[in-house]
Amino acid sequence: MDTPKSSAAEYVLTLDCPETRGLVHAVSGFLLEQGCDILESKQFDSQDDAQFFMRLHFASAGDSAGGPASLDSLREAFVPVAEKFGMQWELRAHAAKHRVLIMVSKFEHCLNDLLFRARIGELPIDIVGVVSNHQDHRGIVEWHGIPFFHVPVTADTKPAAEDRLMELVDRLDVELVVLARYMQVLSDDLTRKLDGRAINIHHSFLPSFKGARPYHQAHARGVKTVGATAHYVNAELDEGPIIAQQVVEVDHTFGPEELVAAGRDTERKALSNAVRWHCEGRVFLQGNRTVVLR
Repeated sequence: MDTPKSSAAEYVLTLDCPETRGLVHAVSGFLLEQGCDILESKQFDSQDDAQFFMRLHFASAGDSAGGPASLDSLREAFVPVAEKFGMQWELRAHAAKHRVLIMVSKFEHCLNDLLFRARIGELPIDIVGVVSNHQDHRGIVEWHGIPFFHVPVTADTKPAAEDRLMELVDRLDVELVVLARYMQVLSDDLTRKLDGRAINIHHSFLPSFKGARPYHQAHARGVKTVGATAHYVNAELDEGPIIAQQVVEVDHTFGPEELVAAGRDTERKALSNAVRWHCEGRVFLQGNRTVVLR
């Protein structure tokens, strides 16, 4: 009887480095030498700054001589290639889920959307906790079997609240923090600590209508579309690198509250897209903008 082949193991390799000849050949040649099959390949050569970006989804198939290559062995073997071209790179198992901490205030639509998408497996995330400065959503969060942490915030307690947040990030081994309509401005110190691993949803099509009450600002300007922007958090309010945006058409009959209602779907979709693309390794930071390979 023939020995059955081992099932394939799938991985995702992401990298960026200065553009030079031979990059694609070097990476694809490495995978060929390792007995791997490329399932999806995306790349971008930025003409602005001669920077190269690449995402590869590949499989290592087992055979009669042994099982598929391990994550550790592939990482070790790729080091010389990465060093030769000065790459920043990451190699993860394709099935690996990011450990995510969600922060929310009183508006629950984005929270509910992320909880549902994670529950049905649409997002490659493991929600390890939800932090809120209000108690409103404890019931729905705990119904999903997820720990809920009430961390109230006032002007006097803000430093202690942010210390508590970072304690949770460290203790829960959080890889990504998602601000799902968390209506508190983070301090510069906290945004530095979370650089590149915190995503916010702003209920406006940035760079228009920053700050508070953007739908009311939009109504005052008589806009014909409203939208939402998911971006990385940085020290500048609503100025972080943009990951995803969504818009919906409106007209002069929409008052501020109708604009708010119309915008909810754009907020949910922009945020879930940003979370998915980040966790699938499709988003690369390039200064104050992003490259999204999808």
